[in-house]
Amino acid sequence: MSLPPYLRAHIAKETRFVTIPGAFVLENGERLNDVEIAYRTWGDPANGADRAILICHALTGSADVEAWWPNIIGAGKAFDPAYDYIICANILGSCYGTTGPASIKPGSERRYRADFPRISVRDMVELQRVLLDELGISRLELVTGPSLGGMQALEWAVSYPDRVGSLVPIGVGGRHSAWCIGVSEAQRAAIAADPNWNNGYYSDESPPTTGLAAARMMAVCTYRSWQSFDQRFGRDQKVEDQYQVQSYLRHQGKKINDRFDANTYVTLTHAMHTHDLARSRGEYEEVLASISQPALIVSVSTDTLYPPEEQQLLAEHLPAASYEILDSAHGHDGFLIETDALGRKISRFRVANKASLKLASANAGRE
Repeated sequence: MSLPPYLRAHIAKETRFVTIPGAFVLENGERLNDVEIAYRTWGDPANGADRAILICHALTGSADVEAWWPNIIGAGKAFDPAYDYIICANILGSCYGTTGPASIKPGSERRYRADFPRISVRDMVELQRVLLDELGISRLELVTGPSLGGMQALEWAVSYPDRVGSLVPIGVGGRHSAWCIGVSEAQRAAIAADPNWNNGYYSDESPPTTGLAAARMMAVCTYRSWQSFDQRFGRDQKVEDQYQVQSYLRHQGKKINDRFDANTYVTLTHAMHTHDLARSRGEYEEVLASISQPALIVSVSTDTLYPPEEQQLLAEHLPAASYEILDSAHGHDGFLIETDALGRKISRFRVANKASLKLASANAGRE
């Protein structure tokens, strides 16, 4: 692992690494050599034969699920290591151990930085497929994730339908909207305006600060909701001439600089633009109708970044989908906050799905 110290400090000690020798060919035809994958697992690998679970993380997440999605993994939780074999890989292009802009180029002493190629959500899924092959996992009982993680879950169901038993995409649609693309463009413009940016080339000692912080502050406003900010901050002031909400956003901007890489942020937001299940596959509704696996589609009630209308459209066109709304005042980030309620929804879906499979098997035996 060849990351700057401030990024290495945020990688859990339980994280494992595997290097894929040779060339990994991207969807656009470009190649990355000797790609490294950072991943974590929970549970007994022997359970991977029929209870393998793949969790896909969102934009600034990592393989360390417990750090960003509390109460989802554990005894009696949605995914229980006593029975399940759970895998989460840091996505391609990220900065928490898997090859990305902050990594050293093989055969070089320089980091990729702005030279890292454009990637797609499909590239992320393909690298996860490579990892699962390395781990000997031929089929997933379930693949899930929120936001960018939900894009990967949907893409898994279309790209590798025979390897996915069920899916739970959370707070995401089947294609990236003009609203989301516009929000990301504004964030990248803030990064580009940073005096340290230099078109994406900067030293480890002086990474962008104000630009990445401003991008994150914009993002947090879209991740939350009017209700959330009003309930939490109202018009309270921290000090004279500074409201509590201003202090909160500045704190979030500082935190992202302490734990993330600006080129990575640019790379991953561009990758999210590629998310369209129908791209090069046909009509959107027809592609959705081809996703035959049981699916639980989850909306966050106050999500304005990926509004419930997007998930309702998925549920209407996926032939084996059920739809649930996670009631939360906290906007898109509700899936990170209302984790007990979300976990119960996932658990009920898994139980119902297993019962359906058992009944179908029994009926087949009587025929």
